Amino acid sequence: MSADDLRHMKHAMSLARRGLGTVWPNPSVGCVIVKNGVTVGRGHTAVGGRPHGEPQALAMAGNAAMGATAYVTLEPCSHTGKTPPCARALIDSGIVRVVSALEDDDPRVAGRGHKILREAGIEVVTGICASEAHALNEGFFRRINLGRPMLTLKLASSFDGRIATARGESQWITGPAARRNVHMERARHDAVFVGAGTARADDPSLNVRGLGVRQQPVRVVAARMLDIPLSSKLAQTAREIPVWIMHGPSALREHRDAWTACGVKLIEVAEENGTLSPLAMMQALGHEGLTRVYCEGGGQLAAALLRANMVDHISGYTAGIMLGAEGLSGLGPMGLDHLADAPRFTLKDVKALGGDTVHSWQRES
Repeated sequence: MSADDLRHMKHAMSLARRGLGTVWPNPSVGCVIVKNGVTVGRGHTAVGGRPHGEPQALAMAGNAAMGATAYVTLEPCSHTGKTPPCARALIDSGIVRVVSALEDDDPRVAGRGHKILREAGIEVVTGICASEAHALNEGFFRRINLGRPMLTLKLASSFDGRIATARGESQWITGPAARRNVHMERARHDAVFVGAGTARADDPSLNVRGLGVRQQPVRVVAARMLDIPLSSKLAQTAREIPVWIMHGPSALREHRDAWTACGVKLIEVAEENGTLSPLAMMQALGHEGLTRVYCEGGGQLAAALLRANMVDHISGYTAGIMLGAEGLSGLGPMGLDHLADAPRFTLKDVKALGGDTVHSWQRES
């Protein structure tokens, strides 16, 4: 691996990050085309998942692609779907070398893209920035391999771990810088996910505000009995920004009809022990094409997802305020008797945001 190869792949990675939250069910792929040391084309997966990064970069490069090197953050696709295969587009353009970060786990590709390129006489180099590329599209790989999206759990709390006063007052525990960061995180995910209790208590909008985003995340609610007021902001704005509600088999037909009339997508999932199955919910979201989900609680939903080992990342926002034992806990009951049974996460990053602290954690393998 040369320093130039690494630099150009890092450039492609930076392009791929721009698509996070807007390209599902596809991965976000960046592509940079370089000829004689000069970047002549670049692109990344467009909103909605197409066109892919490679044809956009090739379009920018034009005839300059002849004899050039393409740096791609994921193996070029080899199948014909709603767009022609990117591997064939690279061959037809006259590209002579492809540097690919890693192989695509999608069974429709899974090495065939690289094979097609090599059979056409193109030099293929793999493995540059592979771990970074895998982390970037972790949600896509989880959906392909596990049938569910990546899940980030957001917890905003007082220094002593409370999310509201005993009376339910929570606006605002954290400051404006932390809240803006939450909106940035929403924008990087395909969907924002809450439980029915949070939807009833806070009447949230769950949209991204103040950032001029190209596409809003889907708003998802877990409501076993569909017991959310039809006067809620979610119901009133469902035709403007998608709202999906996951419910149980016992939800009343009249409630289903009322929510459907609001433009809400209903998803029936299995129950276990009187609540919606966390695994069934996550698999349902994966089936719908979501790759990255941002869960903002409440406590019961967060605890259920943690107990089921569905949480991949935690984004914690801690404020320098104390609410005491009578305040509301950020998590519902976990049913733990031994520390060895507690879900554990590894600290990845910590930084100050205004008067608050944000800390990022990753599930231990």
